[in-house]
Amino acid sequence: MKNQTSILIVDDDKAIRKLISIYLKNEAYDVYQASNGVEALELINQHSIDCIVLDVMMPELDGLQTLMKIREEKVIPVILLSAKSEDLDKITGLSLGADDYMTKPFNPLELAARIKAQVRRYKVFHEVKESSITVCDMTIDTETRQVTVNSKQINFTPREFDILLLMSKDPERVFSTEQIYSIVWKTDPYGSDNTVMVHIRKIREKLEQETGKRYIETVWGVGYKIKC
Repeated sequence: MKNQTSILIVDDDKAIRKLISIYLKNEAYDVYQASNGVEALELINQHSIDCIVLDVMMPELDGLQTLMKIREEKVIPVILLSAKSEDLDKITGLSLGADDYMTKPFNPLELAARIKAQVRRYKVFHEVKESSITVCDMTIDTETRQVTVNSKQINFTPREFDILLLMSKDPERVFSTEQIYSIVWKTDPYGSDNTVMVHIRKIREKLEQETGKRYIETVWGVGYKIKC
């Protein structure tokens, strides 16, 4: 019987894939393995994956290229693995849509704990079934696509509403501009920074005009998050 939680390990080092698999299977996860980005994308299309552990340096299609391909259609949490520990490398990975970043060598138990945390957040994000979401003092009706704050209705364009809804479903998460663009526009995120920035500014202006609050915080070098 297939476990409902599946993890994909993508690394060209067979020994690392085997090591991670042992720890994850002990947690009762279903584990898939790929040795490069091309194989990974095939598996993602064939199976329901709940979290991806993705090595940065790989042949054929490296980790960052694979990550960008994933983010064109999927919001599956991705944890990058890399031998590079510089802050710039981490920021690059997070900006392209990674949810977490670990450097090699790593503690398999810590990696398993981080995977568990990402899977928990991912499942909560996708199990929101209510017709309305309440975050801070905003109520977002997903059926009528209306936003109400302190009994005041605030009107947003379809794109603005989708951005606010996306961020409100996971208010503790920092979304990069690439993630927002890929999910909301459902297209390649290249050149998305200015477009997302303009929409974020308009959302802030409308909220601030009615409530005096901004609600969306800029996390410099990473992206945006909801702040009550």
